Amino acid sequence: MANLIQILAQELSLKPAQVQSALDLFAEGATVPFIARYRKERTGELDELQLRQIAERHVYLTELEGRKAMILEAVEQQGKLTDALKAKISACTQKAEVEDLYLPFRPKRRTRATQAREKGLEPLSQWIASFNQAKGADLSLDSEAQRYLNAELGVKTVADALQGAADILAEGLAEKAHLRAAIRAEIVNAGVFRSRVKSKYPEGTTKYEMYRNFQALVQRIAPHNLLALYRGEAEGILSVELEFDLDRILGFLEAQEIRTRAPHLRAFYQDLVADAFQRLIKPSLLTEIRAQCKAKADRASIDTFAANLRELLLASPAGMKPTLGVDPGFRTGCKVVALDQTGQFLAYEAIFPHQSAGQRAQAAQSLKRLIQRYHIELIAIGNGTASRETDAFVAEVIKTLESAPIKVMVNESGASIYSASEVAIAEFPHLDITVRGAISIARRLQDPLAELVKIDPKSIGVGQYQHDVDQKLLKQKLAETVESCVNYVGVDLNTASKELLTFVSGITPALANNIVSYRNQNGVFRDRKALLKVPKLGAKAFEQAAGFLRIRNGQYPLDNTAVHPESYGVVAAIAQDLHVSLTQPTTLAARLKQTNLKRYITDTVGEPTLRDILLELEKPGRDPRAQFRTATFKAEVTKLTDLKPGMRLEGIVTNVTNFGAFVDIGVHQDGLVHISQMANTFVSDPKDFAKAGQVVQVRVLEINIALKRISLSLKPDH
Repeated sequence: MANLIQILAQELSLKPAQVQSALDLFAEGATVPFIARYRKERTGELDELQLRQIAERHVYLTELEGRKAMILEAVEQQGKLTDALKAKISACTQKAEVEDLYLPFRPKRRTRATQAREKGLEPLSQWIASFNQAKGADLSLDSEAQRYLNAELGVKTVADALQGAADILAEGLAEKAHLRAAIRAEIVNAGVFRSRVKSKYPEGTTKYEMYRNFQALVQRIAPHNLLALYRGEAEGILSVELEFDLDRILGFLEAQEIRTRAPHLRAFYQDLVADAFQRLIKPSLLTEIRAQCKAKADRASIDTFAANLRELLLASPAGMKPTLGVDPGFRTGCKVVALDQTGQFLAYEAIFPHQSAGQRAQAAQSLKRLIQRYHIELIAIGNGTASRETDAFVAEVIKTLESAPIKVMVNESGASIYSASEVAIAEFPHLDITVRGAISIARRLQDPLAELVKIDPKSIGVGQYQHDVDQKLLKQKLAETVESCVNYVGVDLNTASKELLTFVSGITPALANNIVSYRNQNGVFRDRKALLKVPKLGAKAFEQAAGFLRIRNGQYPLDNTAVHPESYGVVAAIAQDLHVSLTQPTTLAARLKQTNLKRYITDTVGEPTLRDILLELEKPGRDPRAQFRTATFKAEVTKLTDLKPGMRLEGIVTNVTNFGAFVDIGVHQDGLVHISQMANTFVSDPKDFAKAGQVVQVRVLEINIALKRISLSLKPDH
């Protein structure tokens, strides 16, 4: 364990004590958000990223230690474990290194080498190897091989005997860990991925045209390019090769393995070296390197997906106000729902503003009536089919009102998935699937985080090659992102759904269900302590969760802040010393700023916690998300054919990838800002210049009507 701590500390540039504290807290059942927020003193203020790196790498190294122990035991049982081999295996920090060392001892199926040994040819291979190390004159391999002819064992000719000996030597060469490591490094550092479109696909007929004659260095290939190559290969459209300098690798192997100057023996060894590489080393190493490159590309794509998801979940909420949700449609009409300021469903109506003049007038009357009856302040319009036409219709209607609601176009990706989900059915069992979709659209405007946690992140539409990457890792990273966002913002204990509560630190799905049931039976929570009355919610869960749960207008002001209940005593003592009531947290913060915080440091409450308390008291109950802002689409631009090169438009970033950003400009087809068009300077990471949900100004570069492609630029005009 101590060795693992040292390795982790060195790899992550941390102090061993920080790593040890983090692992101890994990062992105690603490979550990453809780440790990052409320145990800064114990970890030396490690952030969430560092904590997750510790946890992830610790799992890897623990698994590696287990694998080492298994391999050492297996080799020892074979009676082949030497001190030198044990030291090499024990020193490994990567799984590939361990497997290379284990390769000669791994149980094998019957190979050509094992068959040669069964034929009694191992002594011949040893004799040849001994002469390879000598500097003597040339020798006759044929005459020595004659001694091993045995028709019964299948060694009928000299060629058979020499081939068997070569097979044994080739297998031994292929199992040398240092040779495999050197060749692996050579292919990774100098190898090239090369692709071509198969001949049966004429030019211009596939979505892989840019890969028709494509090449990129293994170590520099962009993650999205590699994933596209693998997908095209899997679909049978692309041929993908991992190319390298064969002569250089064979020259290296010959220099390492061939010692003799005897012409016949050198020729024999050159043949077996080539065979060892082509038949035994190359297939496994290429498979391994391709898998390693895939894993690296997966991680990069998953990181991009997680970053996009974070931006979307932390998008500015329009606020908990009475809201209309509109799911647009032409033939089937627009589904309109009214929600109150807590997101509760009030009413539903279908309107048909895009059919006839009479129906449009009737739809306008229905919309006015809903707005006035439920005192609507916000209107959320889904950005799918008929969205711009519906947006124009709603604009006409609200112009006639004395107090006009704010209308906003809302990204409806995943709303249909939610509406058919078990969550939606349980929430609205008696409503039609289309009505549930409109409710989701409205709630996304009120509070994106609270609504989007109900949907599988893969359905939200901000991923890149999400179906091609490691699904287990994707699920884990997206869940971590949702957990991080929920705990960063905090959750209103009296309005949160069980789906939202599930992501709060320390709250399991069963506990979330119990909290909602208790709230339904007993009314709203008046203080955080009441959580302990929830069935099966014990002291540990309370410790982990309480600081992230908010009680607005409760009995105790600190319950509406991120101040943890365990620190209430310190805050009360400070308030008493400064003669300020706890009902005046901002006044307390102002006075506390002028006080020496170190006076209040205890064994459990240090300066980091006191700084956090001060920030909370300055703005109690604040929402850390940015102020709400929405894009304004040009009224005259509603479809592809309305676009012209050079147009300046406002839009919303819907997705950021490794090659650029997609932007909704209100024409039912997102445009692409390629990485080369994101700034006048070099851009290495598009996430530095665009965020999912961000409102941006773009310029139209090119429109391809046939392919429905729009090229945009974020660069300024000059």
